[in-house]
Amino acid sequence: MIKTLLIANRGEIARRIMKTAHRMGIRCVAVYSEADADAPHVREADEAVLLGPPPASESYLLADKIIAAAKQTGADAIHPGYGFLSENADFAEACAKNEIVFVGPPPGAIRAMGLKDQAKALMEEAGVPVTPGYHGENQDPELLADAAETIGFPVLIKAVAGGGGKGMRKVERAADFAAALDSCKREAAKSFGDDRVLIEKFITNPRHIEVQIFGDNRGRVVHMYERDCSLQRRHQKVIEEAPAPGMTPAVRQAMCSAAINAAKAVNYVGAGTVEFIVDGSGPLREDGFFFMEMNTRLQVEHPVTEMITGLDLVELQLKVAAGGSVPEQDTIRAHGHALEARLYAEDPAGGFLPSTGPLDRLDLPRTGGGKRVDTGVEEGGEVSLFYDPMIAKLIAHAPTRREAAHDLAAMIDDLVVWPVKTNAGFLRRAALHPDFLEAKLSTGFIETHIDTLIPPAVRPADAAFATLAALDLRPLLGAALDPFDAADGWRLNGDPHLSCRFEVGDEPVEAVLSVRGGEVTVRAAGQESVLTDLDVEETDLGFRFLARVDGKRWLAVCERVDAGMLVACHGRMTAFADPHPDALADAAEAGGVVKAPMPGKVLAVHVKPGDTVAKGQALVVLEAMKMEHALGAPRDGVIAEVTVKADGQVAEGDVLVSLAEEEAAA
Repeated sequence: MIKTLLIANRGEIARRIMKTAHRMGIRCVAVYSEADADAPHVREADEAVLLGPPPASESYLLADKIIAAAKQTGADAIHPGYGFLSENADFAEACAKNEIVFVGPPPGAIRAMGLKDQAKALMEEAGVPVTPGYHGENQDPELLADAAETIGFPVLIKAVAGGGGKGMRKVERAADFAAALDSCKREAAKSFGDDRVLIEKFITNPRHIEVQIFGDNRGRVVHMYERDCSLQRRHQKVIEEAPAPGMTPAVRQAMCSAAINAAKAVNYVGAGTVEFIVDGSGPLREDGFFFMEMNTRLQVEHPVTEMITGLDLVELQLKVAAGGSVPEQDTIRAHGHALEARLYAEDPAGGFLPSTGPLDRLDLPRTGGGKRVDTGVEEGGEVSLFYDPMIAKLIAHAPTRREAAHDLAAMIDDLVVWPVKTNAGFLRRAALHPDFLEAKLSTGFIETHIDTLIPPAVRPADAAFATLAALDLRPLLGAALDPFDAADGWRLNGDPHLSCRFEVGDEPVEAVLSVRGGEVTVRAAGQESVLTDLDVEETDLGFRFLARVDGKRWLAVCERVDAGMLVACHGRMTAFADPHPDALADAAEAGGVVKAPMPGKVLAVHVKPGDTVAKGQALVVLEAMKMEHALGAPRDGVIAEVTVKADGQVAEGDVLVSLAEEEAAA
């Protein structure tokens, strides 16, 4: 039995491994870079060793330092997690030479599956279906171009040492092949130090289905069913699920048997994943899948397999590494359906660029009841520019696929992340997209539906929630007050409405709320929505709204942040800057009072009592945050009172100017 385990990784996978190891009574050692000195995985370990500066090449990829740390702390085993050194055969051999157990497959299996061309040749010998293509050693560009012509376009150029979508190009026609080949080889050389490529037939409407396999030192290999990872962006997985939609017993038998044969061909031990490209142009077929590659490690998406089987794959890894056996195949059962979404710190609206920085707010969904969250960060931490920008994995397990998708969306609804941008809204839209719910899947799903998957910059309902929260209009949502006390924008000669102007990013956004009974119509950003069944709950940091928006139930969390009012709704985090100083003041108080929207200095007062003014006319100029703001008249009328003078200081909420009652003015 392993007594002390060094985890040669960071973030959520380090915490995930540590959780199981501690439950098994195993002492855990963490390693970390200077950037991770305060990271959760470091604090939760029994002992931690500093490796070096933040770049992975100077810390987490230093095999010699990790081996030395294991010796220093008395670790008898090393778990590499995934990424970093997890598929490094030399590192596995170094562990063995130092009499340290490597929690992973033998070096020979890692090498055999490490180069795609050699792996495919090996799979052909083992009788595993392989995508038609060229996997030879000759890298002459003309020969490769001829091979592509023979295979037939479209083709896929892939780096033999590639992974993670790098060194891969789809080519639609012969005229584009030479340029795509040059680009692919340059990227492969830069990423892997090896510019060799192979050519494959591109499968039209492909799906990506992989099989979780597990081997032990007795030569037994079992499968733990399949996962569908078709929802990808630029060859990076976004949402994974188990089991694969549309899978039949016959196809599962064929695919899982092929995966087991692939593992046995390299004498595989431990957890691994055999990945297949699948013809998704129709129902799944026994002859419609082809070997793509084998990942000789634990996968990021392993939780969905754990959820449907009830197995702890990390526990099984540790037991097999210590000489234990895999379970009998007929004891491994699948129950229900599980989905995993990767919550990344990135900006979908900004081309999915990474978003790094502090996590001032990180409120993750509650777990339990089929809901699970794996994360390596916490509130007050930060997303570092040195590592993968994944914040968390959100996993939902339910009796049916559709229920799991809705549960996943509900988990996203409970998220609050700020100021780092995330892909949460993008994930929610994908999980609830009609084609996804109908299991109309392919690796091109996101590209096909991208316009509908990226939320708009501002939704009218979000602007309504921001207005209600920023101005604290709870009386508007209840019927207990005298109607003459309600700040509902009532007018003698016009429809009642409340108006508030914000800035989202650098763009001004005006929200106009029309109130009739319990119904609120909001117009913002050129769109309109209707809110009904409004319910509000005050929280420590702001408000929590429940409402029906255009007939559908919405949950919104509104919190005060430095930038203004943060609205978290459907995974979309929108910061509405404090109501702009020239906003219509009737949003604040029944149409007749202009208040200071923030602390500042009065630069000028343009009116005096008795003056007649027009709606929007500048009344007071306020200086705040080194900027001048003109406060306009909320409506036509007569000035009743001016309570400030030039050069005076005002606090947020101070009344500056009052208009006479409309009847009196008339």
